[in-house]
Amino acid sequence: MTSKSSDLLAPLDLAFWNIETPEHPMHLGALGVFQADGPGAAQHAHELLATRAAGVPGLRMRIAGVLVPVGGAARTPATGFDPLDHVRLAAPAEDFHAAAGALMERPLDRTRPPWEAHVLPSADGASFAVLFKFHHALADGLRALTLAAAVMDPVDLPAARAPGDRPAAPRGLRLPFPGLREITLGDLDPRRYPDHVRALVGGATQAVAIGASVARATWGVRTSPALTSRPTGERRTAGVVLDLDDVHRIRKTVGGTVNDVLIAIVAGAVRRWLDERGDGSEGVEPRALVPVSRRRPRTAHPQGNRLSGYLVRLPVTEADPVERLRAVRAAMDRRKDHGPSRGAGAVALLADHVPALGHRLGGPLVGQNARLLFDLLVTSVPLPSLGLRLGGCPLTAIFPLAPLAQGQSLAVAVSTYRGRVHYGLVADAAAVPDLAVLARAVTDELAALTAACAP
Repeated sequence: MTSKSSDLLAPLDLAFWNIETPEHPMHLGALGVFQADGPGAAQHAHELLATRAAGVPGLRMRIAGVLVPVGGAARTPATGFDPLDHVRLAAPAEDFHAAAGALMERPLDRTRPPWEAHVLPSADGASFAVLFKFHHALADGLRALTLAAAVMDPVDLPAARAPGDRPAAPRGLRLPFPGLREITLGDLDPRRYPDHVRALVGGATQAVAIGASVARATWGVRTSPALTSRPTGERRTAGVVLDLDDVHRIRKTVGGTVNDVLIAIVAGAVRRWLDERGDGSEGVEPRALVPVSRRRPRTAHPQGNRLSGYLVRLPVTEADPVERLRAVRAAMDRRKDHGPSRGAGAVALLADHVPALGHRLGGPLVGQNARLLFDLLVTSVPLPSLGLRLGGCPLTAIFPLAPLAQGQSLAVAVSTYRGRVHYGLVADAAAVPDLAVLARAVTDELAALTAACAP
């Protein structure tokens, strides 16, 4: 098949598509918990999601190979698209996270649009949850948010609309993103060749610099065997909710950003977890990959991934919680001074310098060696402050769930929503049977930082 250039997967999207294995599916997720307004709330939510999904173009796109470029792939509308193939109503669940863990194990069907939404009624009928799964080749965190928001209840509609007008997008959620600029004849003007040459040279220089940083990042690694795992395909998830006001009080006392505090909490929680399980935290400084979005509100590509990242060493070996936070702040400040286009964390940008066939042939090898670059993913997915609803039922909690890299046992994602911080933990179930211990350690670390910062 052939495709317009704007439908082709970008290099990083193609990398995510080719890295996937049955034991390590490359989908991200979000588990949203809603307050039910009656016994039929979950069934109603299932029907609404199926109906609304049919009208969201981005949810109708499947990924298929193309003839040119060799090894490439493109998004193309799925023939015979049926939302009920993607939106499913599950049996009542006693534990939403236990159900989500089992569902996160299952790879998405690569012959259909790569996404799913599972509606999970609670056993007592007081609430229901929706687990959204999106393949990383279809969407990064921000794009997944846009797609999920498109099937929620309309927000901030104008007071009056003419018949047939489309509802306004929720404030702060630009739906959809503007399209990618197409190549024009002006771009082929010979007078612009020097600009193109400089861009090529600059790209090559950047690739060499990032490659050197990646090599240096493997030197002197001090991690823990608890953060590595042989591939099993089994998944376990857990969620933690913290008060955002507590985080702000810590930030105002010690300095830095909210994100610095949230990363430091992860470092402290990992320390507590390692000590409690008997592995020990002394001398441990795992490398955390902190993704950075390169989207721009009015110019970002409407689909796929626009990511770079910072690679930082978590000061797990530091015993004092305030000193851990200061160490995280200093490390993040150094990375920000260099920018998201430099350093080992910018390794995702190397995808732009690899031809499509290289992604096809080298993807599995890259995936198998992800743990050589970093030990733990710590990612933040921003959410709008407005209250989201589904079928009139308010969203009360939302836990982002990151994909787990091959050879790694744990991934952490975090979002703030309406005054609360939500940590979503994803682990290899065989390697981390004690994920609940780590979840409790997150809460304990916030308490320790709060106590240390008290006047």
